Amino acid sequence: MNNPAEERPNLPTRPTGRRVAIGLGAAALLLPLAAVSPAVAATSSPSAPTVSTSTAGGSTRAAAEVTLPAGIRPEGITSGPGSRFYVGSLADGRIVAGDLRTGRSGVLLAGATGRQIRGLFFDGRSGLVWAAGNVGSQAHVWAVDGRTGAIAADVVVPGAVFLNDLVVTRSSVWVTDSRVDRLTRIALGRGGRPSGAAPSFVALGGAWPAGDGTAVNANGIRALPDGSLILNNSRAGGLWQVDPANGSARAIPVTGGPGITGGDGLELQGRTLYNVRGSGQAEVSVVRLRCDHGRWTAHWVRALTSPRLDVPSTATLVGSTLWAVNARFGVADPGAAPYWVTPLPVR
Repeated sequence: MNNPAEERPNLPTRPTGRRVAIGLGAAALLLPLAAVSPAVAATSSPSAPTVSTSTAGGSTRAAAEVTLPAGIRPEGITSGPGSRFYVGSLADGRIVAGDLRTGRSGVLLAGATGRQIRGLFFDGRSGLVWAAGNVGSQAHVWAVDGRTGAIAADVVVPGAVFLNDLVVTRSSVWVTDSRVDRLTRIALGRGGRPSGAAPSFVALGGAWPAGDGTAVNANGIRALPDGSLILNNSRAGGLWQVDPANGSARAIPVTGGPGITGGDGLELQGRTLYNVRGSGQAEVSVVRLRCDHGRWTAHWVRALTSPRLDVPSTATLVGSTLWAVNARFGVADPGAAPYWVTPLPVR
């Protein structure tokens, strides 16, 4: 989520004028995966690489690379329930949904002119896929039914420049803006449903390394078990613990290995954090988190990599496999280029 040449929409550097909501148009109904037509289905090539992954019963199976539609320019990925996945598009803001076990997919949300979708997060309580992005120069956060593609909410975010990643907590959706040092909060109602309230904002402060409005700053975001948030910073590097009540940030010390020098998407399971491109352009950094008296620290454990990683942007964890989507920033002719999701065994 941090290549300006590939991702930056035609957005103003500051809010200008009155904000007017832009509709999404009709959402495409997702067909049962078995019924998806060859024109929209993506199946793994017979020559696609496979990795060995553990199953619940202790046996192993082959996890094949998942092919995405050519020209989709993928950015965000999320998953749930089970092995169902969702990938968003920078090309036209469509959302593709499918099954990581079979590699088959179809269009959940139809594309629209001028729309870009970056971060995605699936909330199992509501079955909604939350998405951050823009339509032209206007920033939006959408809630999309993960089964039908129906739009449950379309929230226009005034003053936003580059909404990037998001996380859903018990009562809120928190969104990073990579060119404005603040978090956007969208309040949730019962069962994680949209409350209908206007978005609110929390300025990032404390030790947060403020940006200049042009470089990608705040990027990935996840919620820690104590209720605080963890962010990475693509420009300054490092991991940052943020108090959502007031935006106060402090650096999370990282020991071992090369540390965290950059980063894009984050994925968190328990106290293991996966930082996409945290220490290299073709890897995912794995760190182990620890909390002592409200202060978090991290230890760099290892890097997950594969010859098939090509500028990964985000990742989602399903079972013992981390699935990284390859944004391929800088590829020749992105509108026609092939794209795919790479499986990385985590144990």
